[in-house]
Amino acid sequence: MSELTRLLEVMDTLRSDGGCPWDREQTHASLAPYAIEEAFELAESVEAGDREEMRSELGDLLLQVVFHARIAQEHPDDPFDIEDVARGLVDKLIVRHPHVFADVEADDADQVIANWQEIKSQTMNRESVMDGVPVALPALQRAQKILSRAERSELDVPMPQGSDVGSRLLALVAEAAEQGIDAEAALRDAVRAYETTARETERAGARRMEP
Repeated sequence: MSELTRLLEVMDTLRSDGGCPWDREQTHASLAPYAIEEAFELAESVEAGDREEMRSELGDLLLQVVFHARIAQEHPDDPFDIEDVARGLVDKLIVRHPHVFADVEADDADQVIANWQEIKSQTMNRESVMDGVPVALPALQRAQKILSRAERSELDVPMPQGSDVGSRLLALVAEAAEQGIDAEAALRDAVRAYETTARETERAGARRMEP
């Protein structure tokens, strides 16, 4: 028995009658925040270069996929399972890589991205290049996505010229993109460094004096 098969069997037991009361109560909606949290914890382990933690966080993220697929099996009208999820993913990967699985030419990563944009426009019925960017993304990450799509589509979009915080933040994200910097990761690094300093200051007993 493979470990993936064992995982599916354990998840089925937890979800079934006689299993875990908490697991049986969960829904797609109740689990969604956990998937977001696990994705960020994985990103943090990658940025920290902690391979042991990375392996653990990948497992936690895999649990979310398996859990959602197990819940989906129970839908009365439109059930699907992990096999359907995997099948859809395999089909998508093949379609997205015609330079590997078909006769389309792509000599570098930029051409791969251009090919994929063309495939999306033909197959996903999107009215705008901005469609499909999740509203729930963290603001910096969503800004990066929007700016990137405008750039790749060669849209001449003027940047906001206001002095408000939002306009200045967007300008900083654009500046980061021009330098090849991930603004979201850069801010996480800065916050992590600030937090470390704050903890050291706290341990040293330093406090701001009240005026």
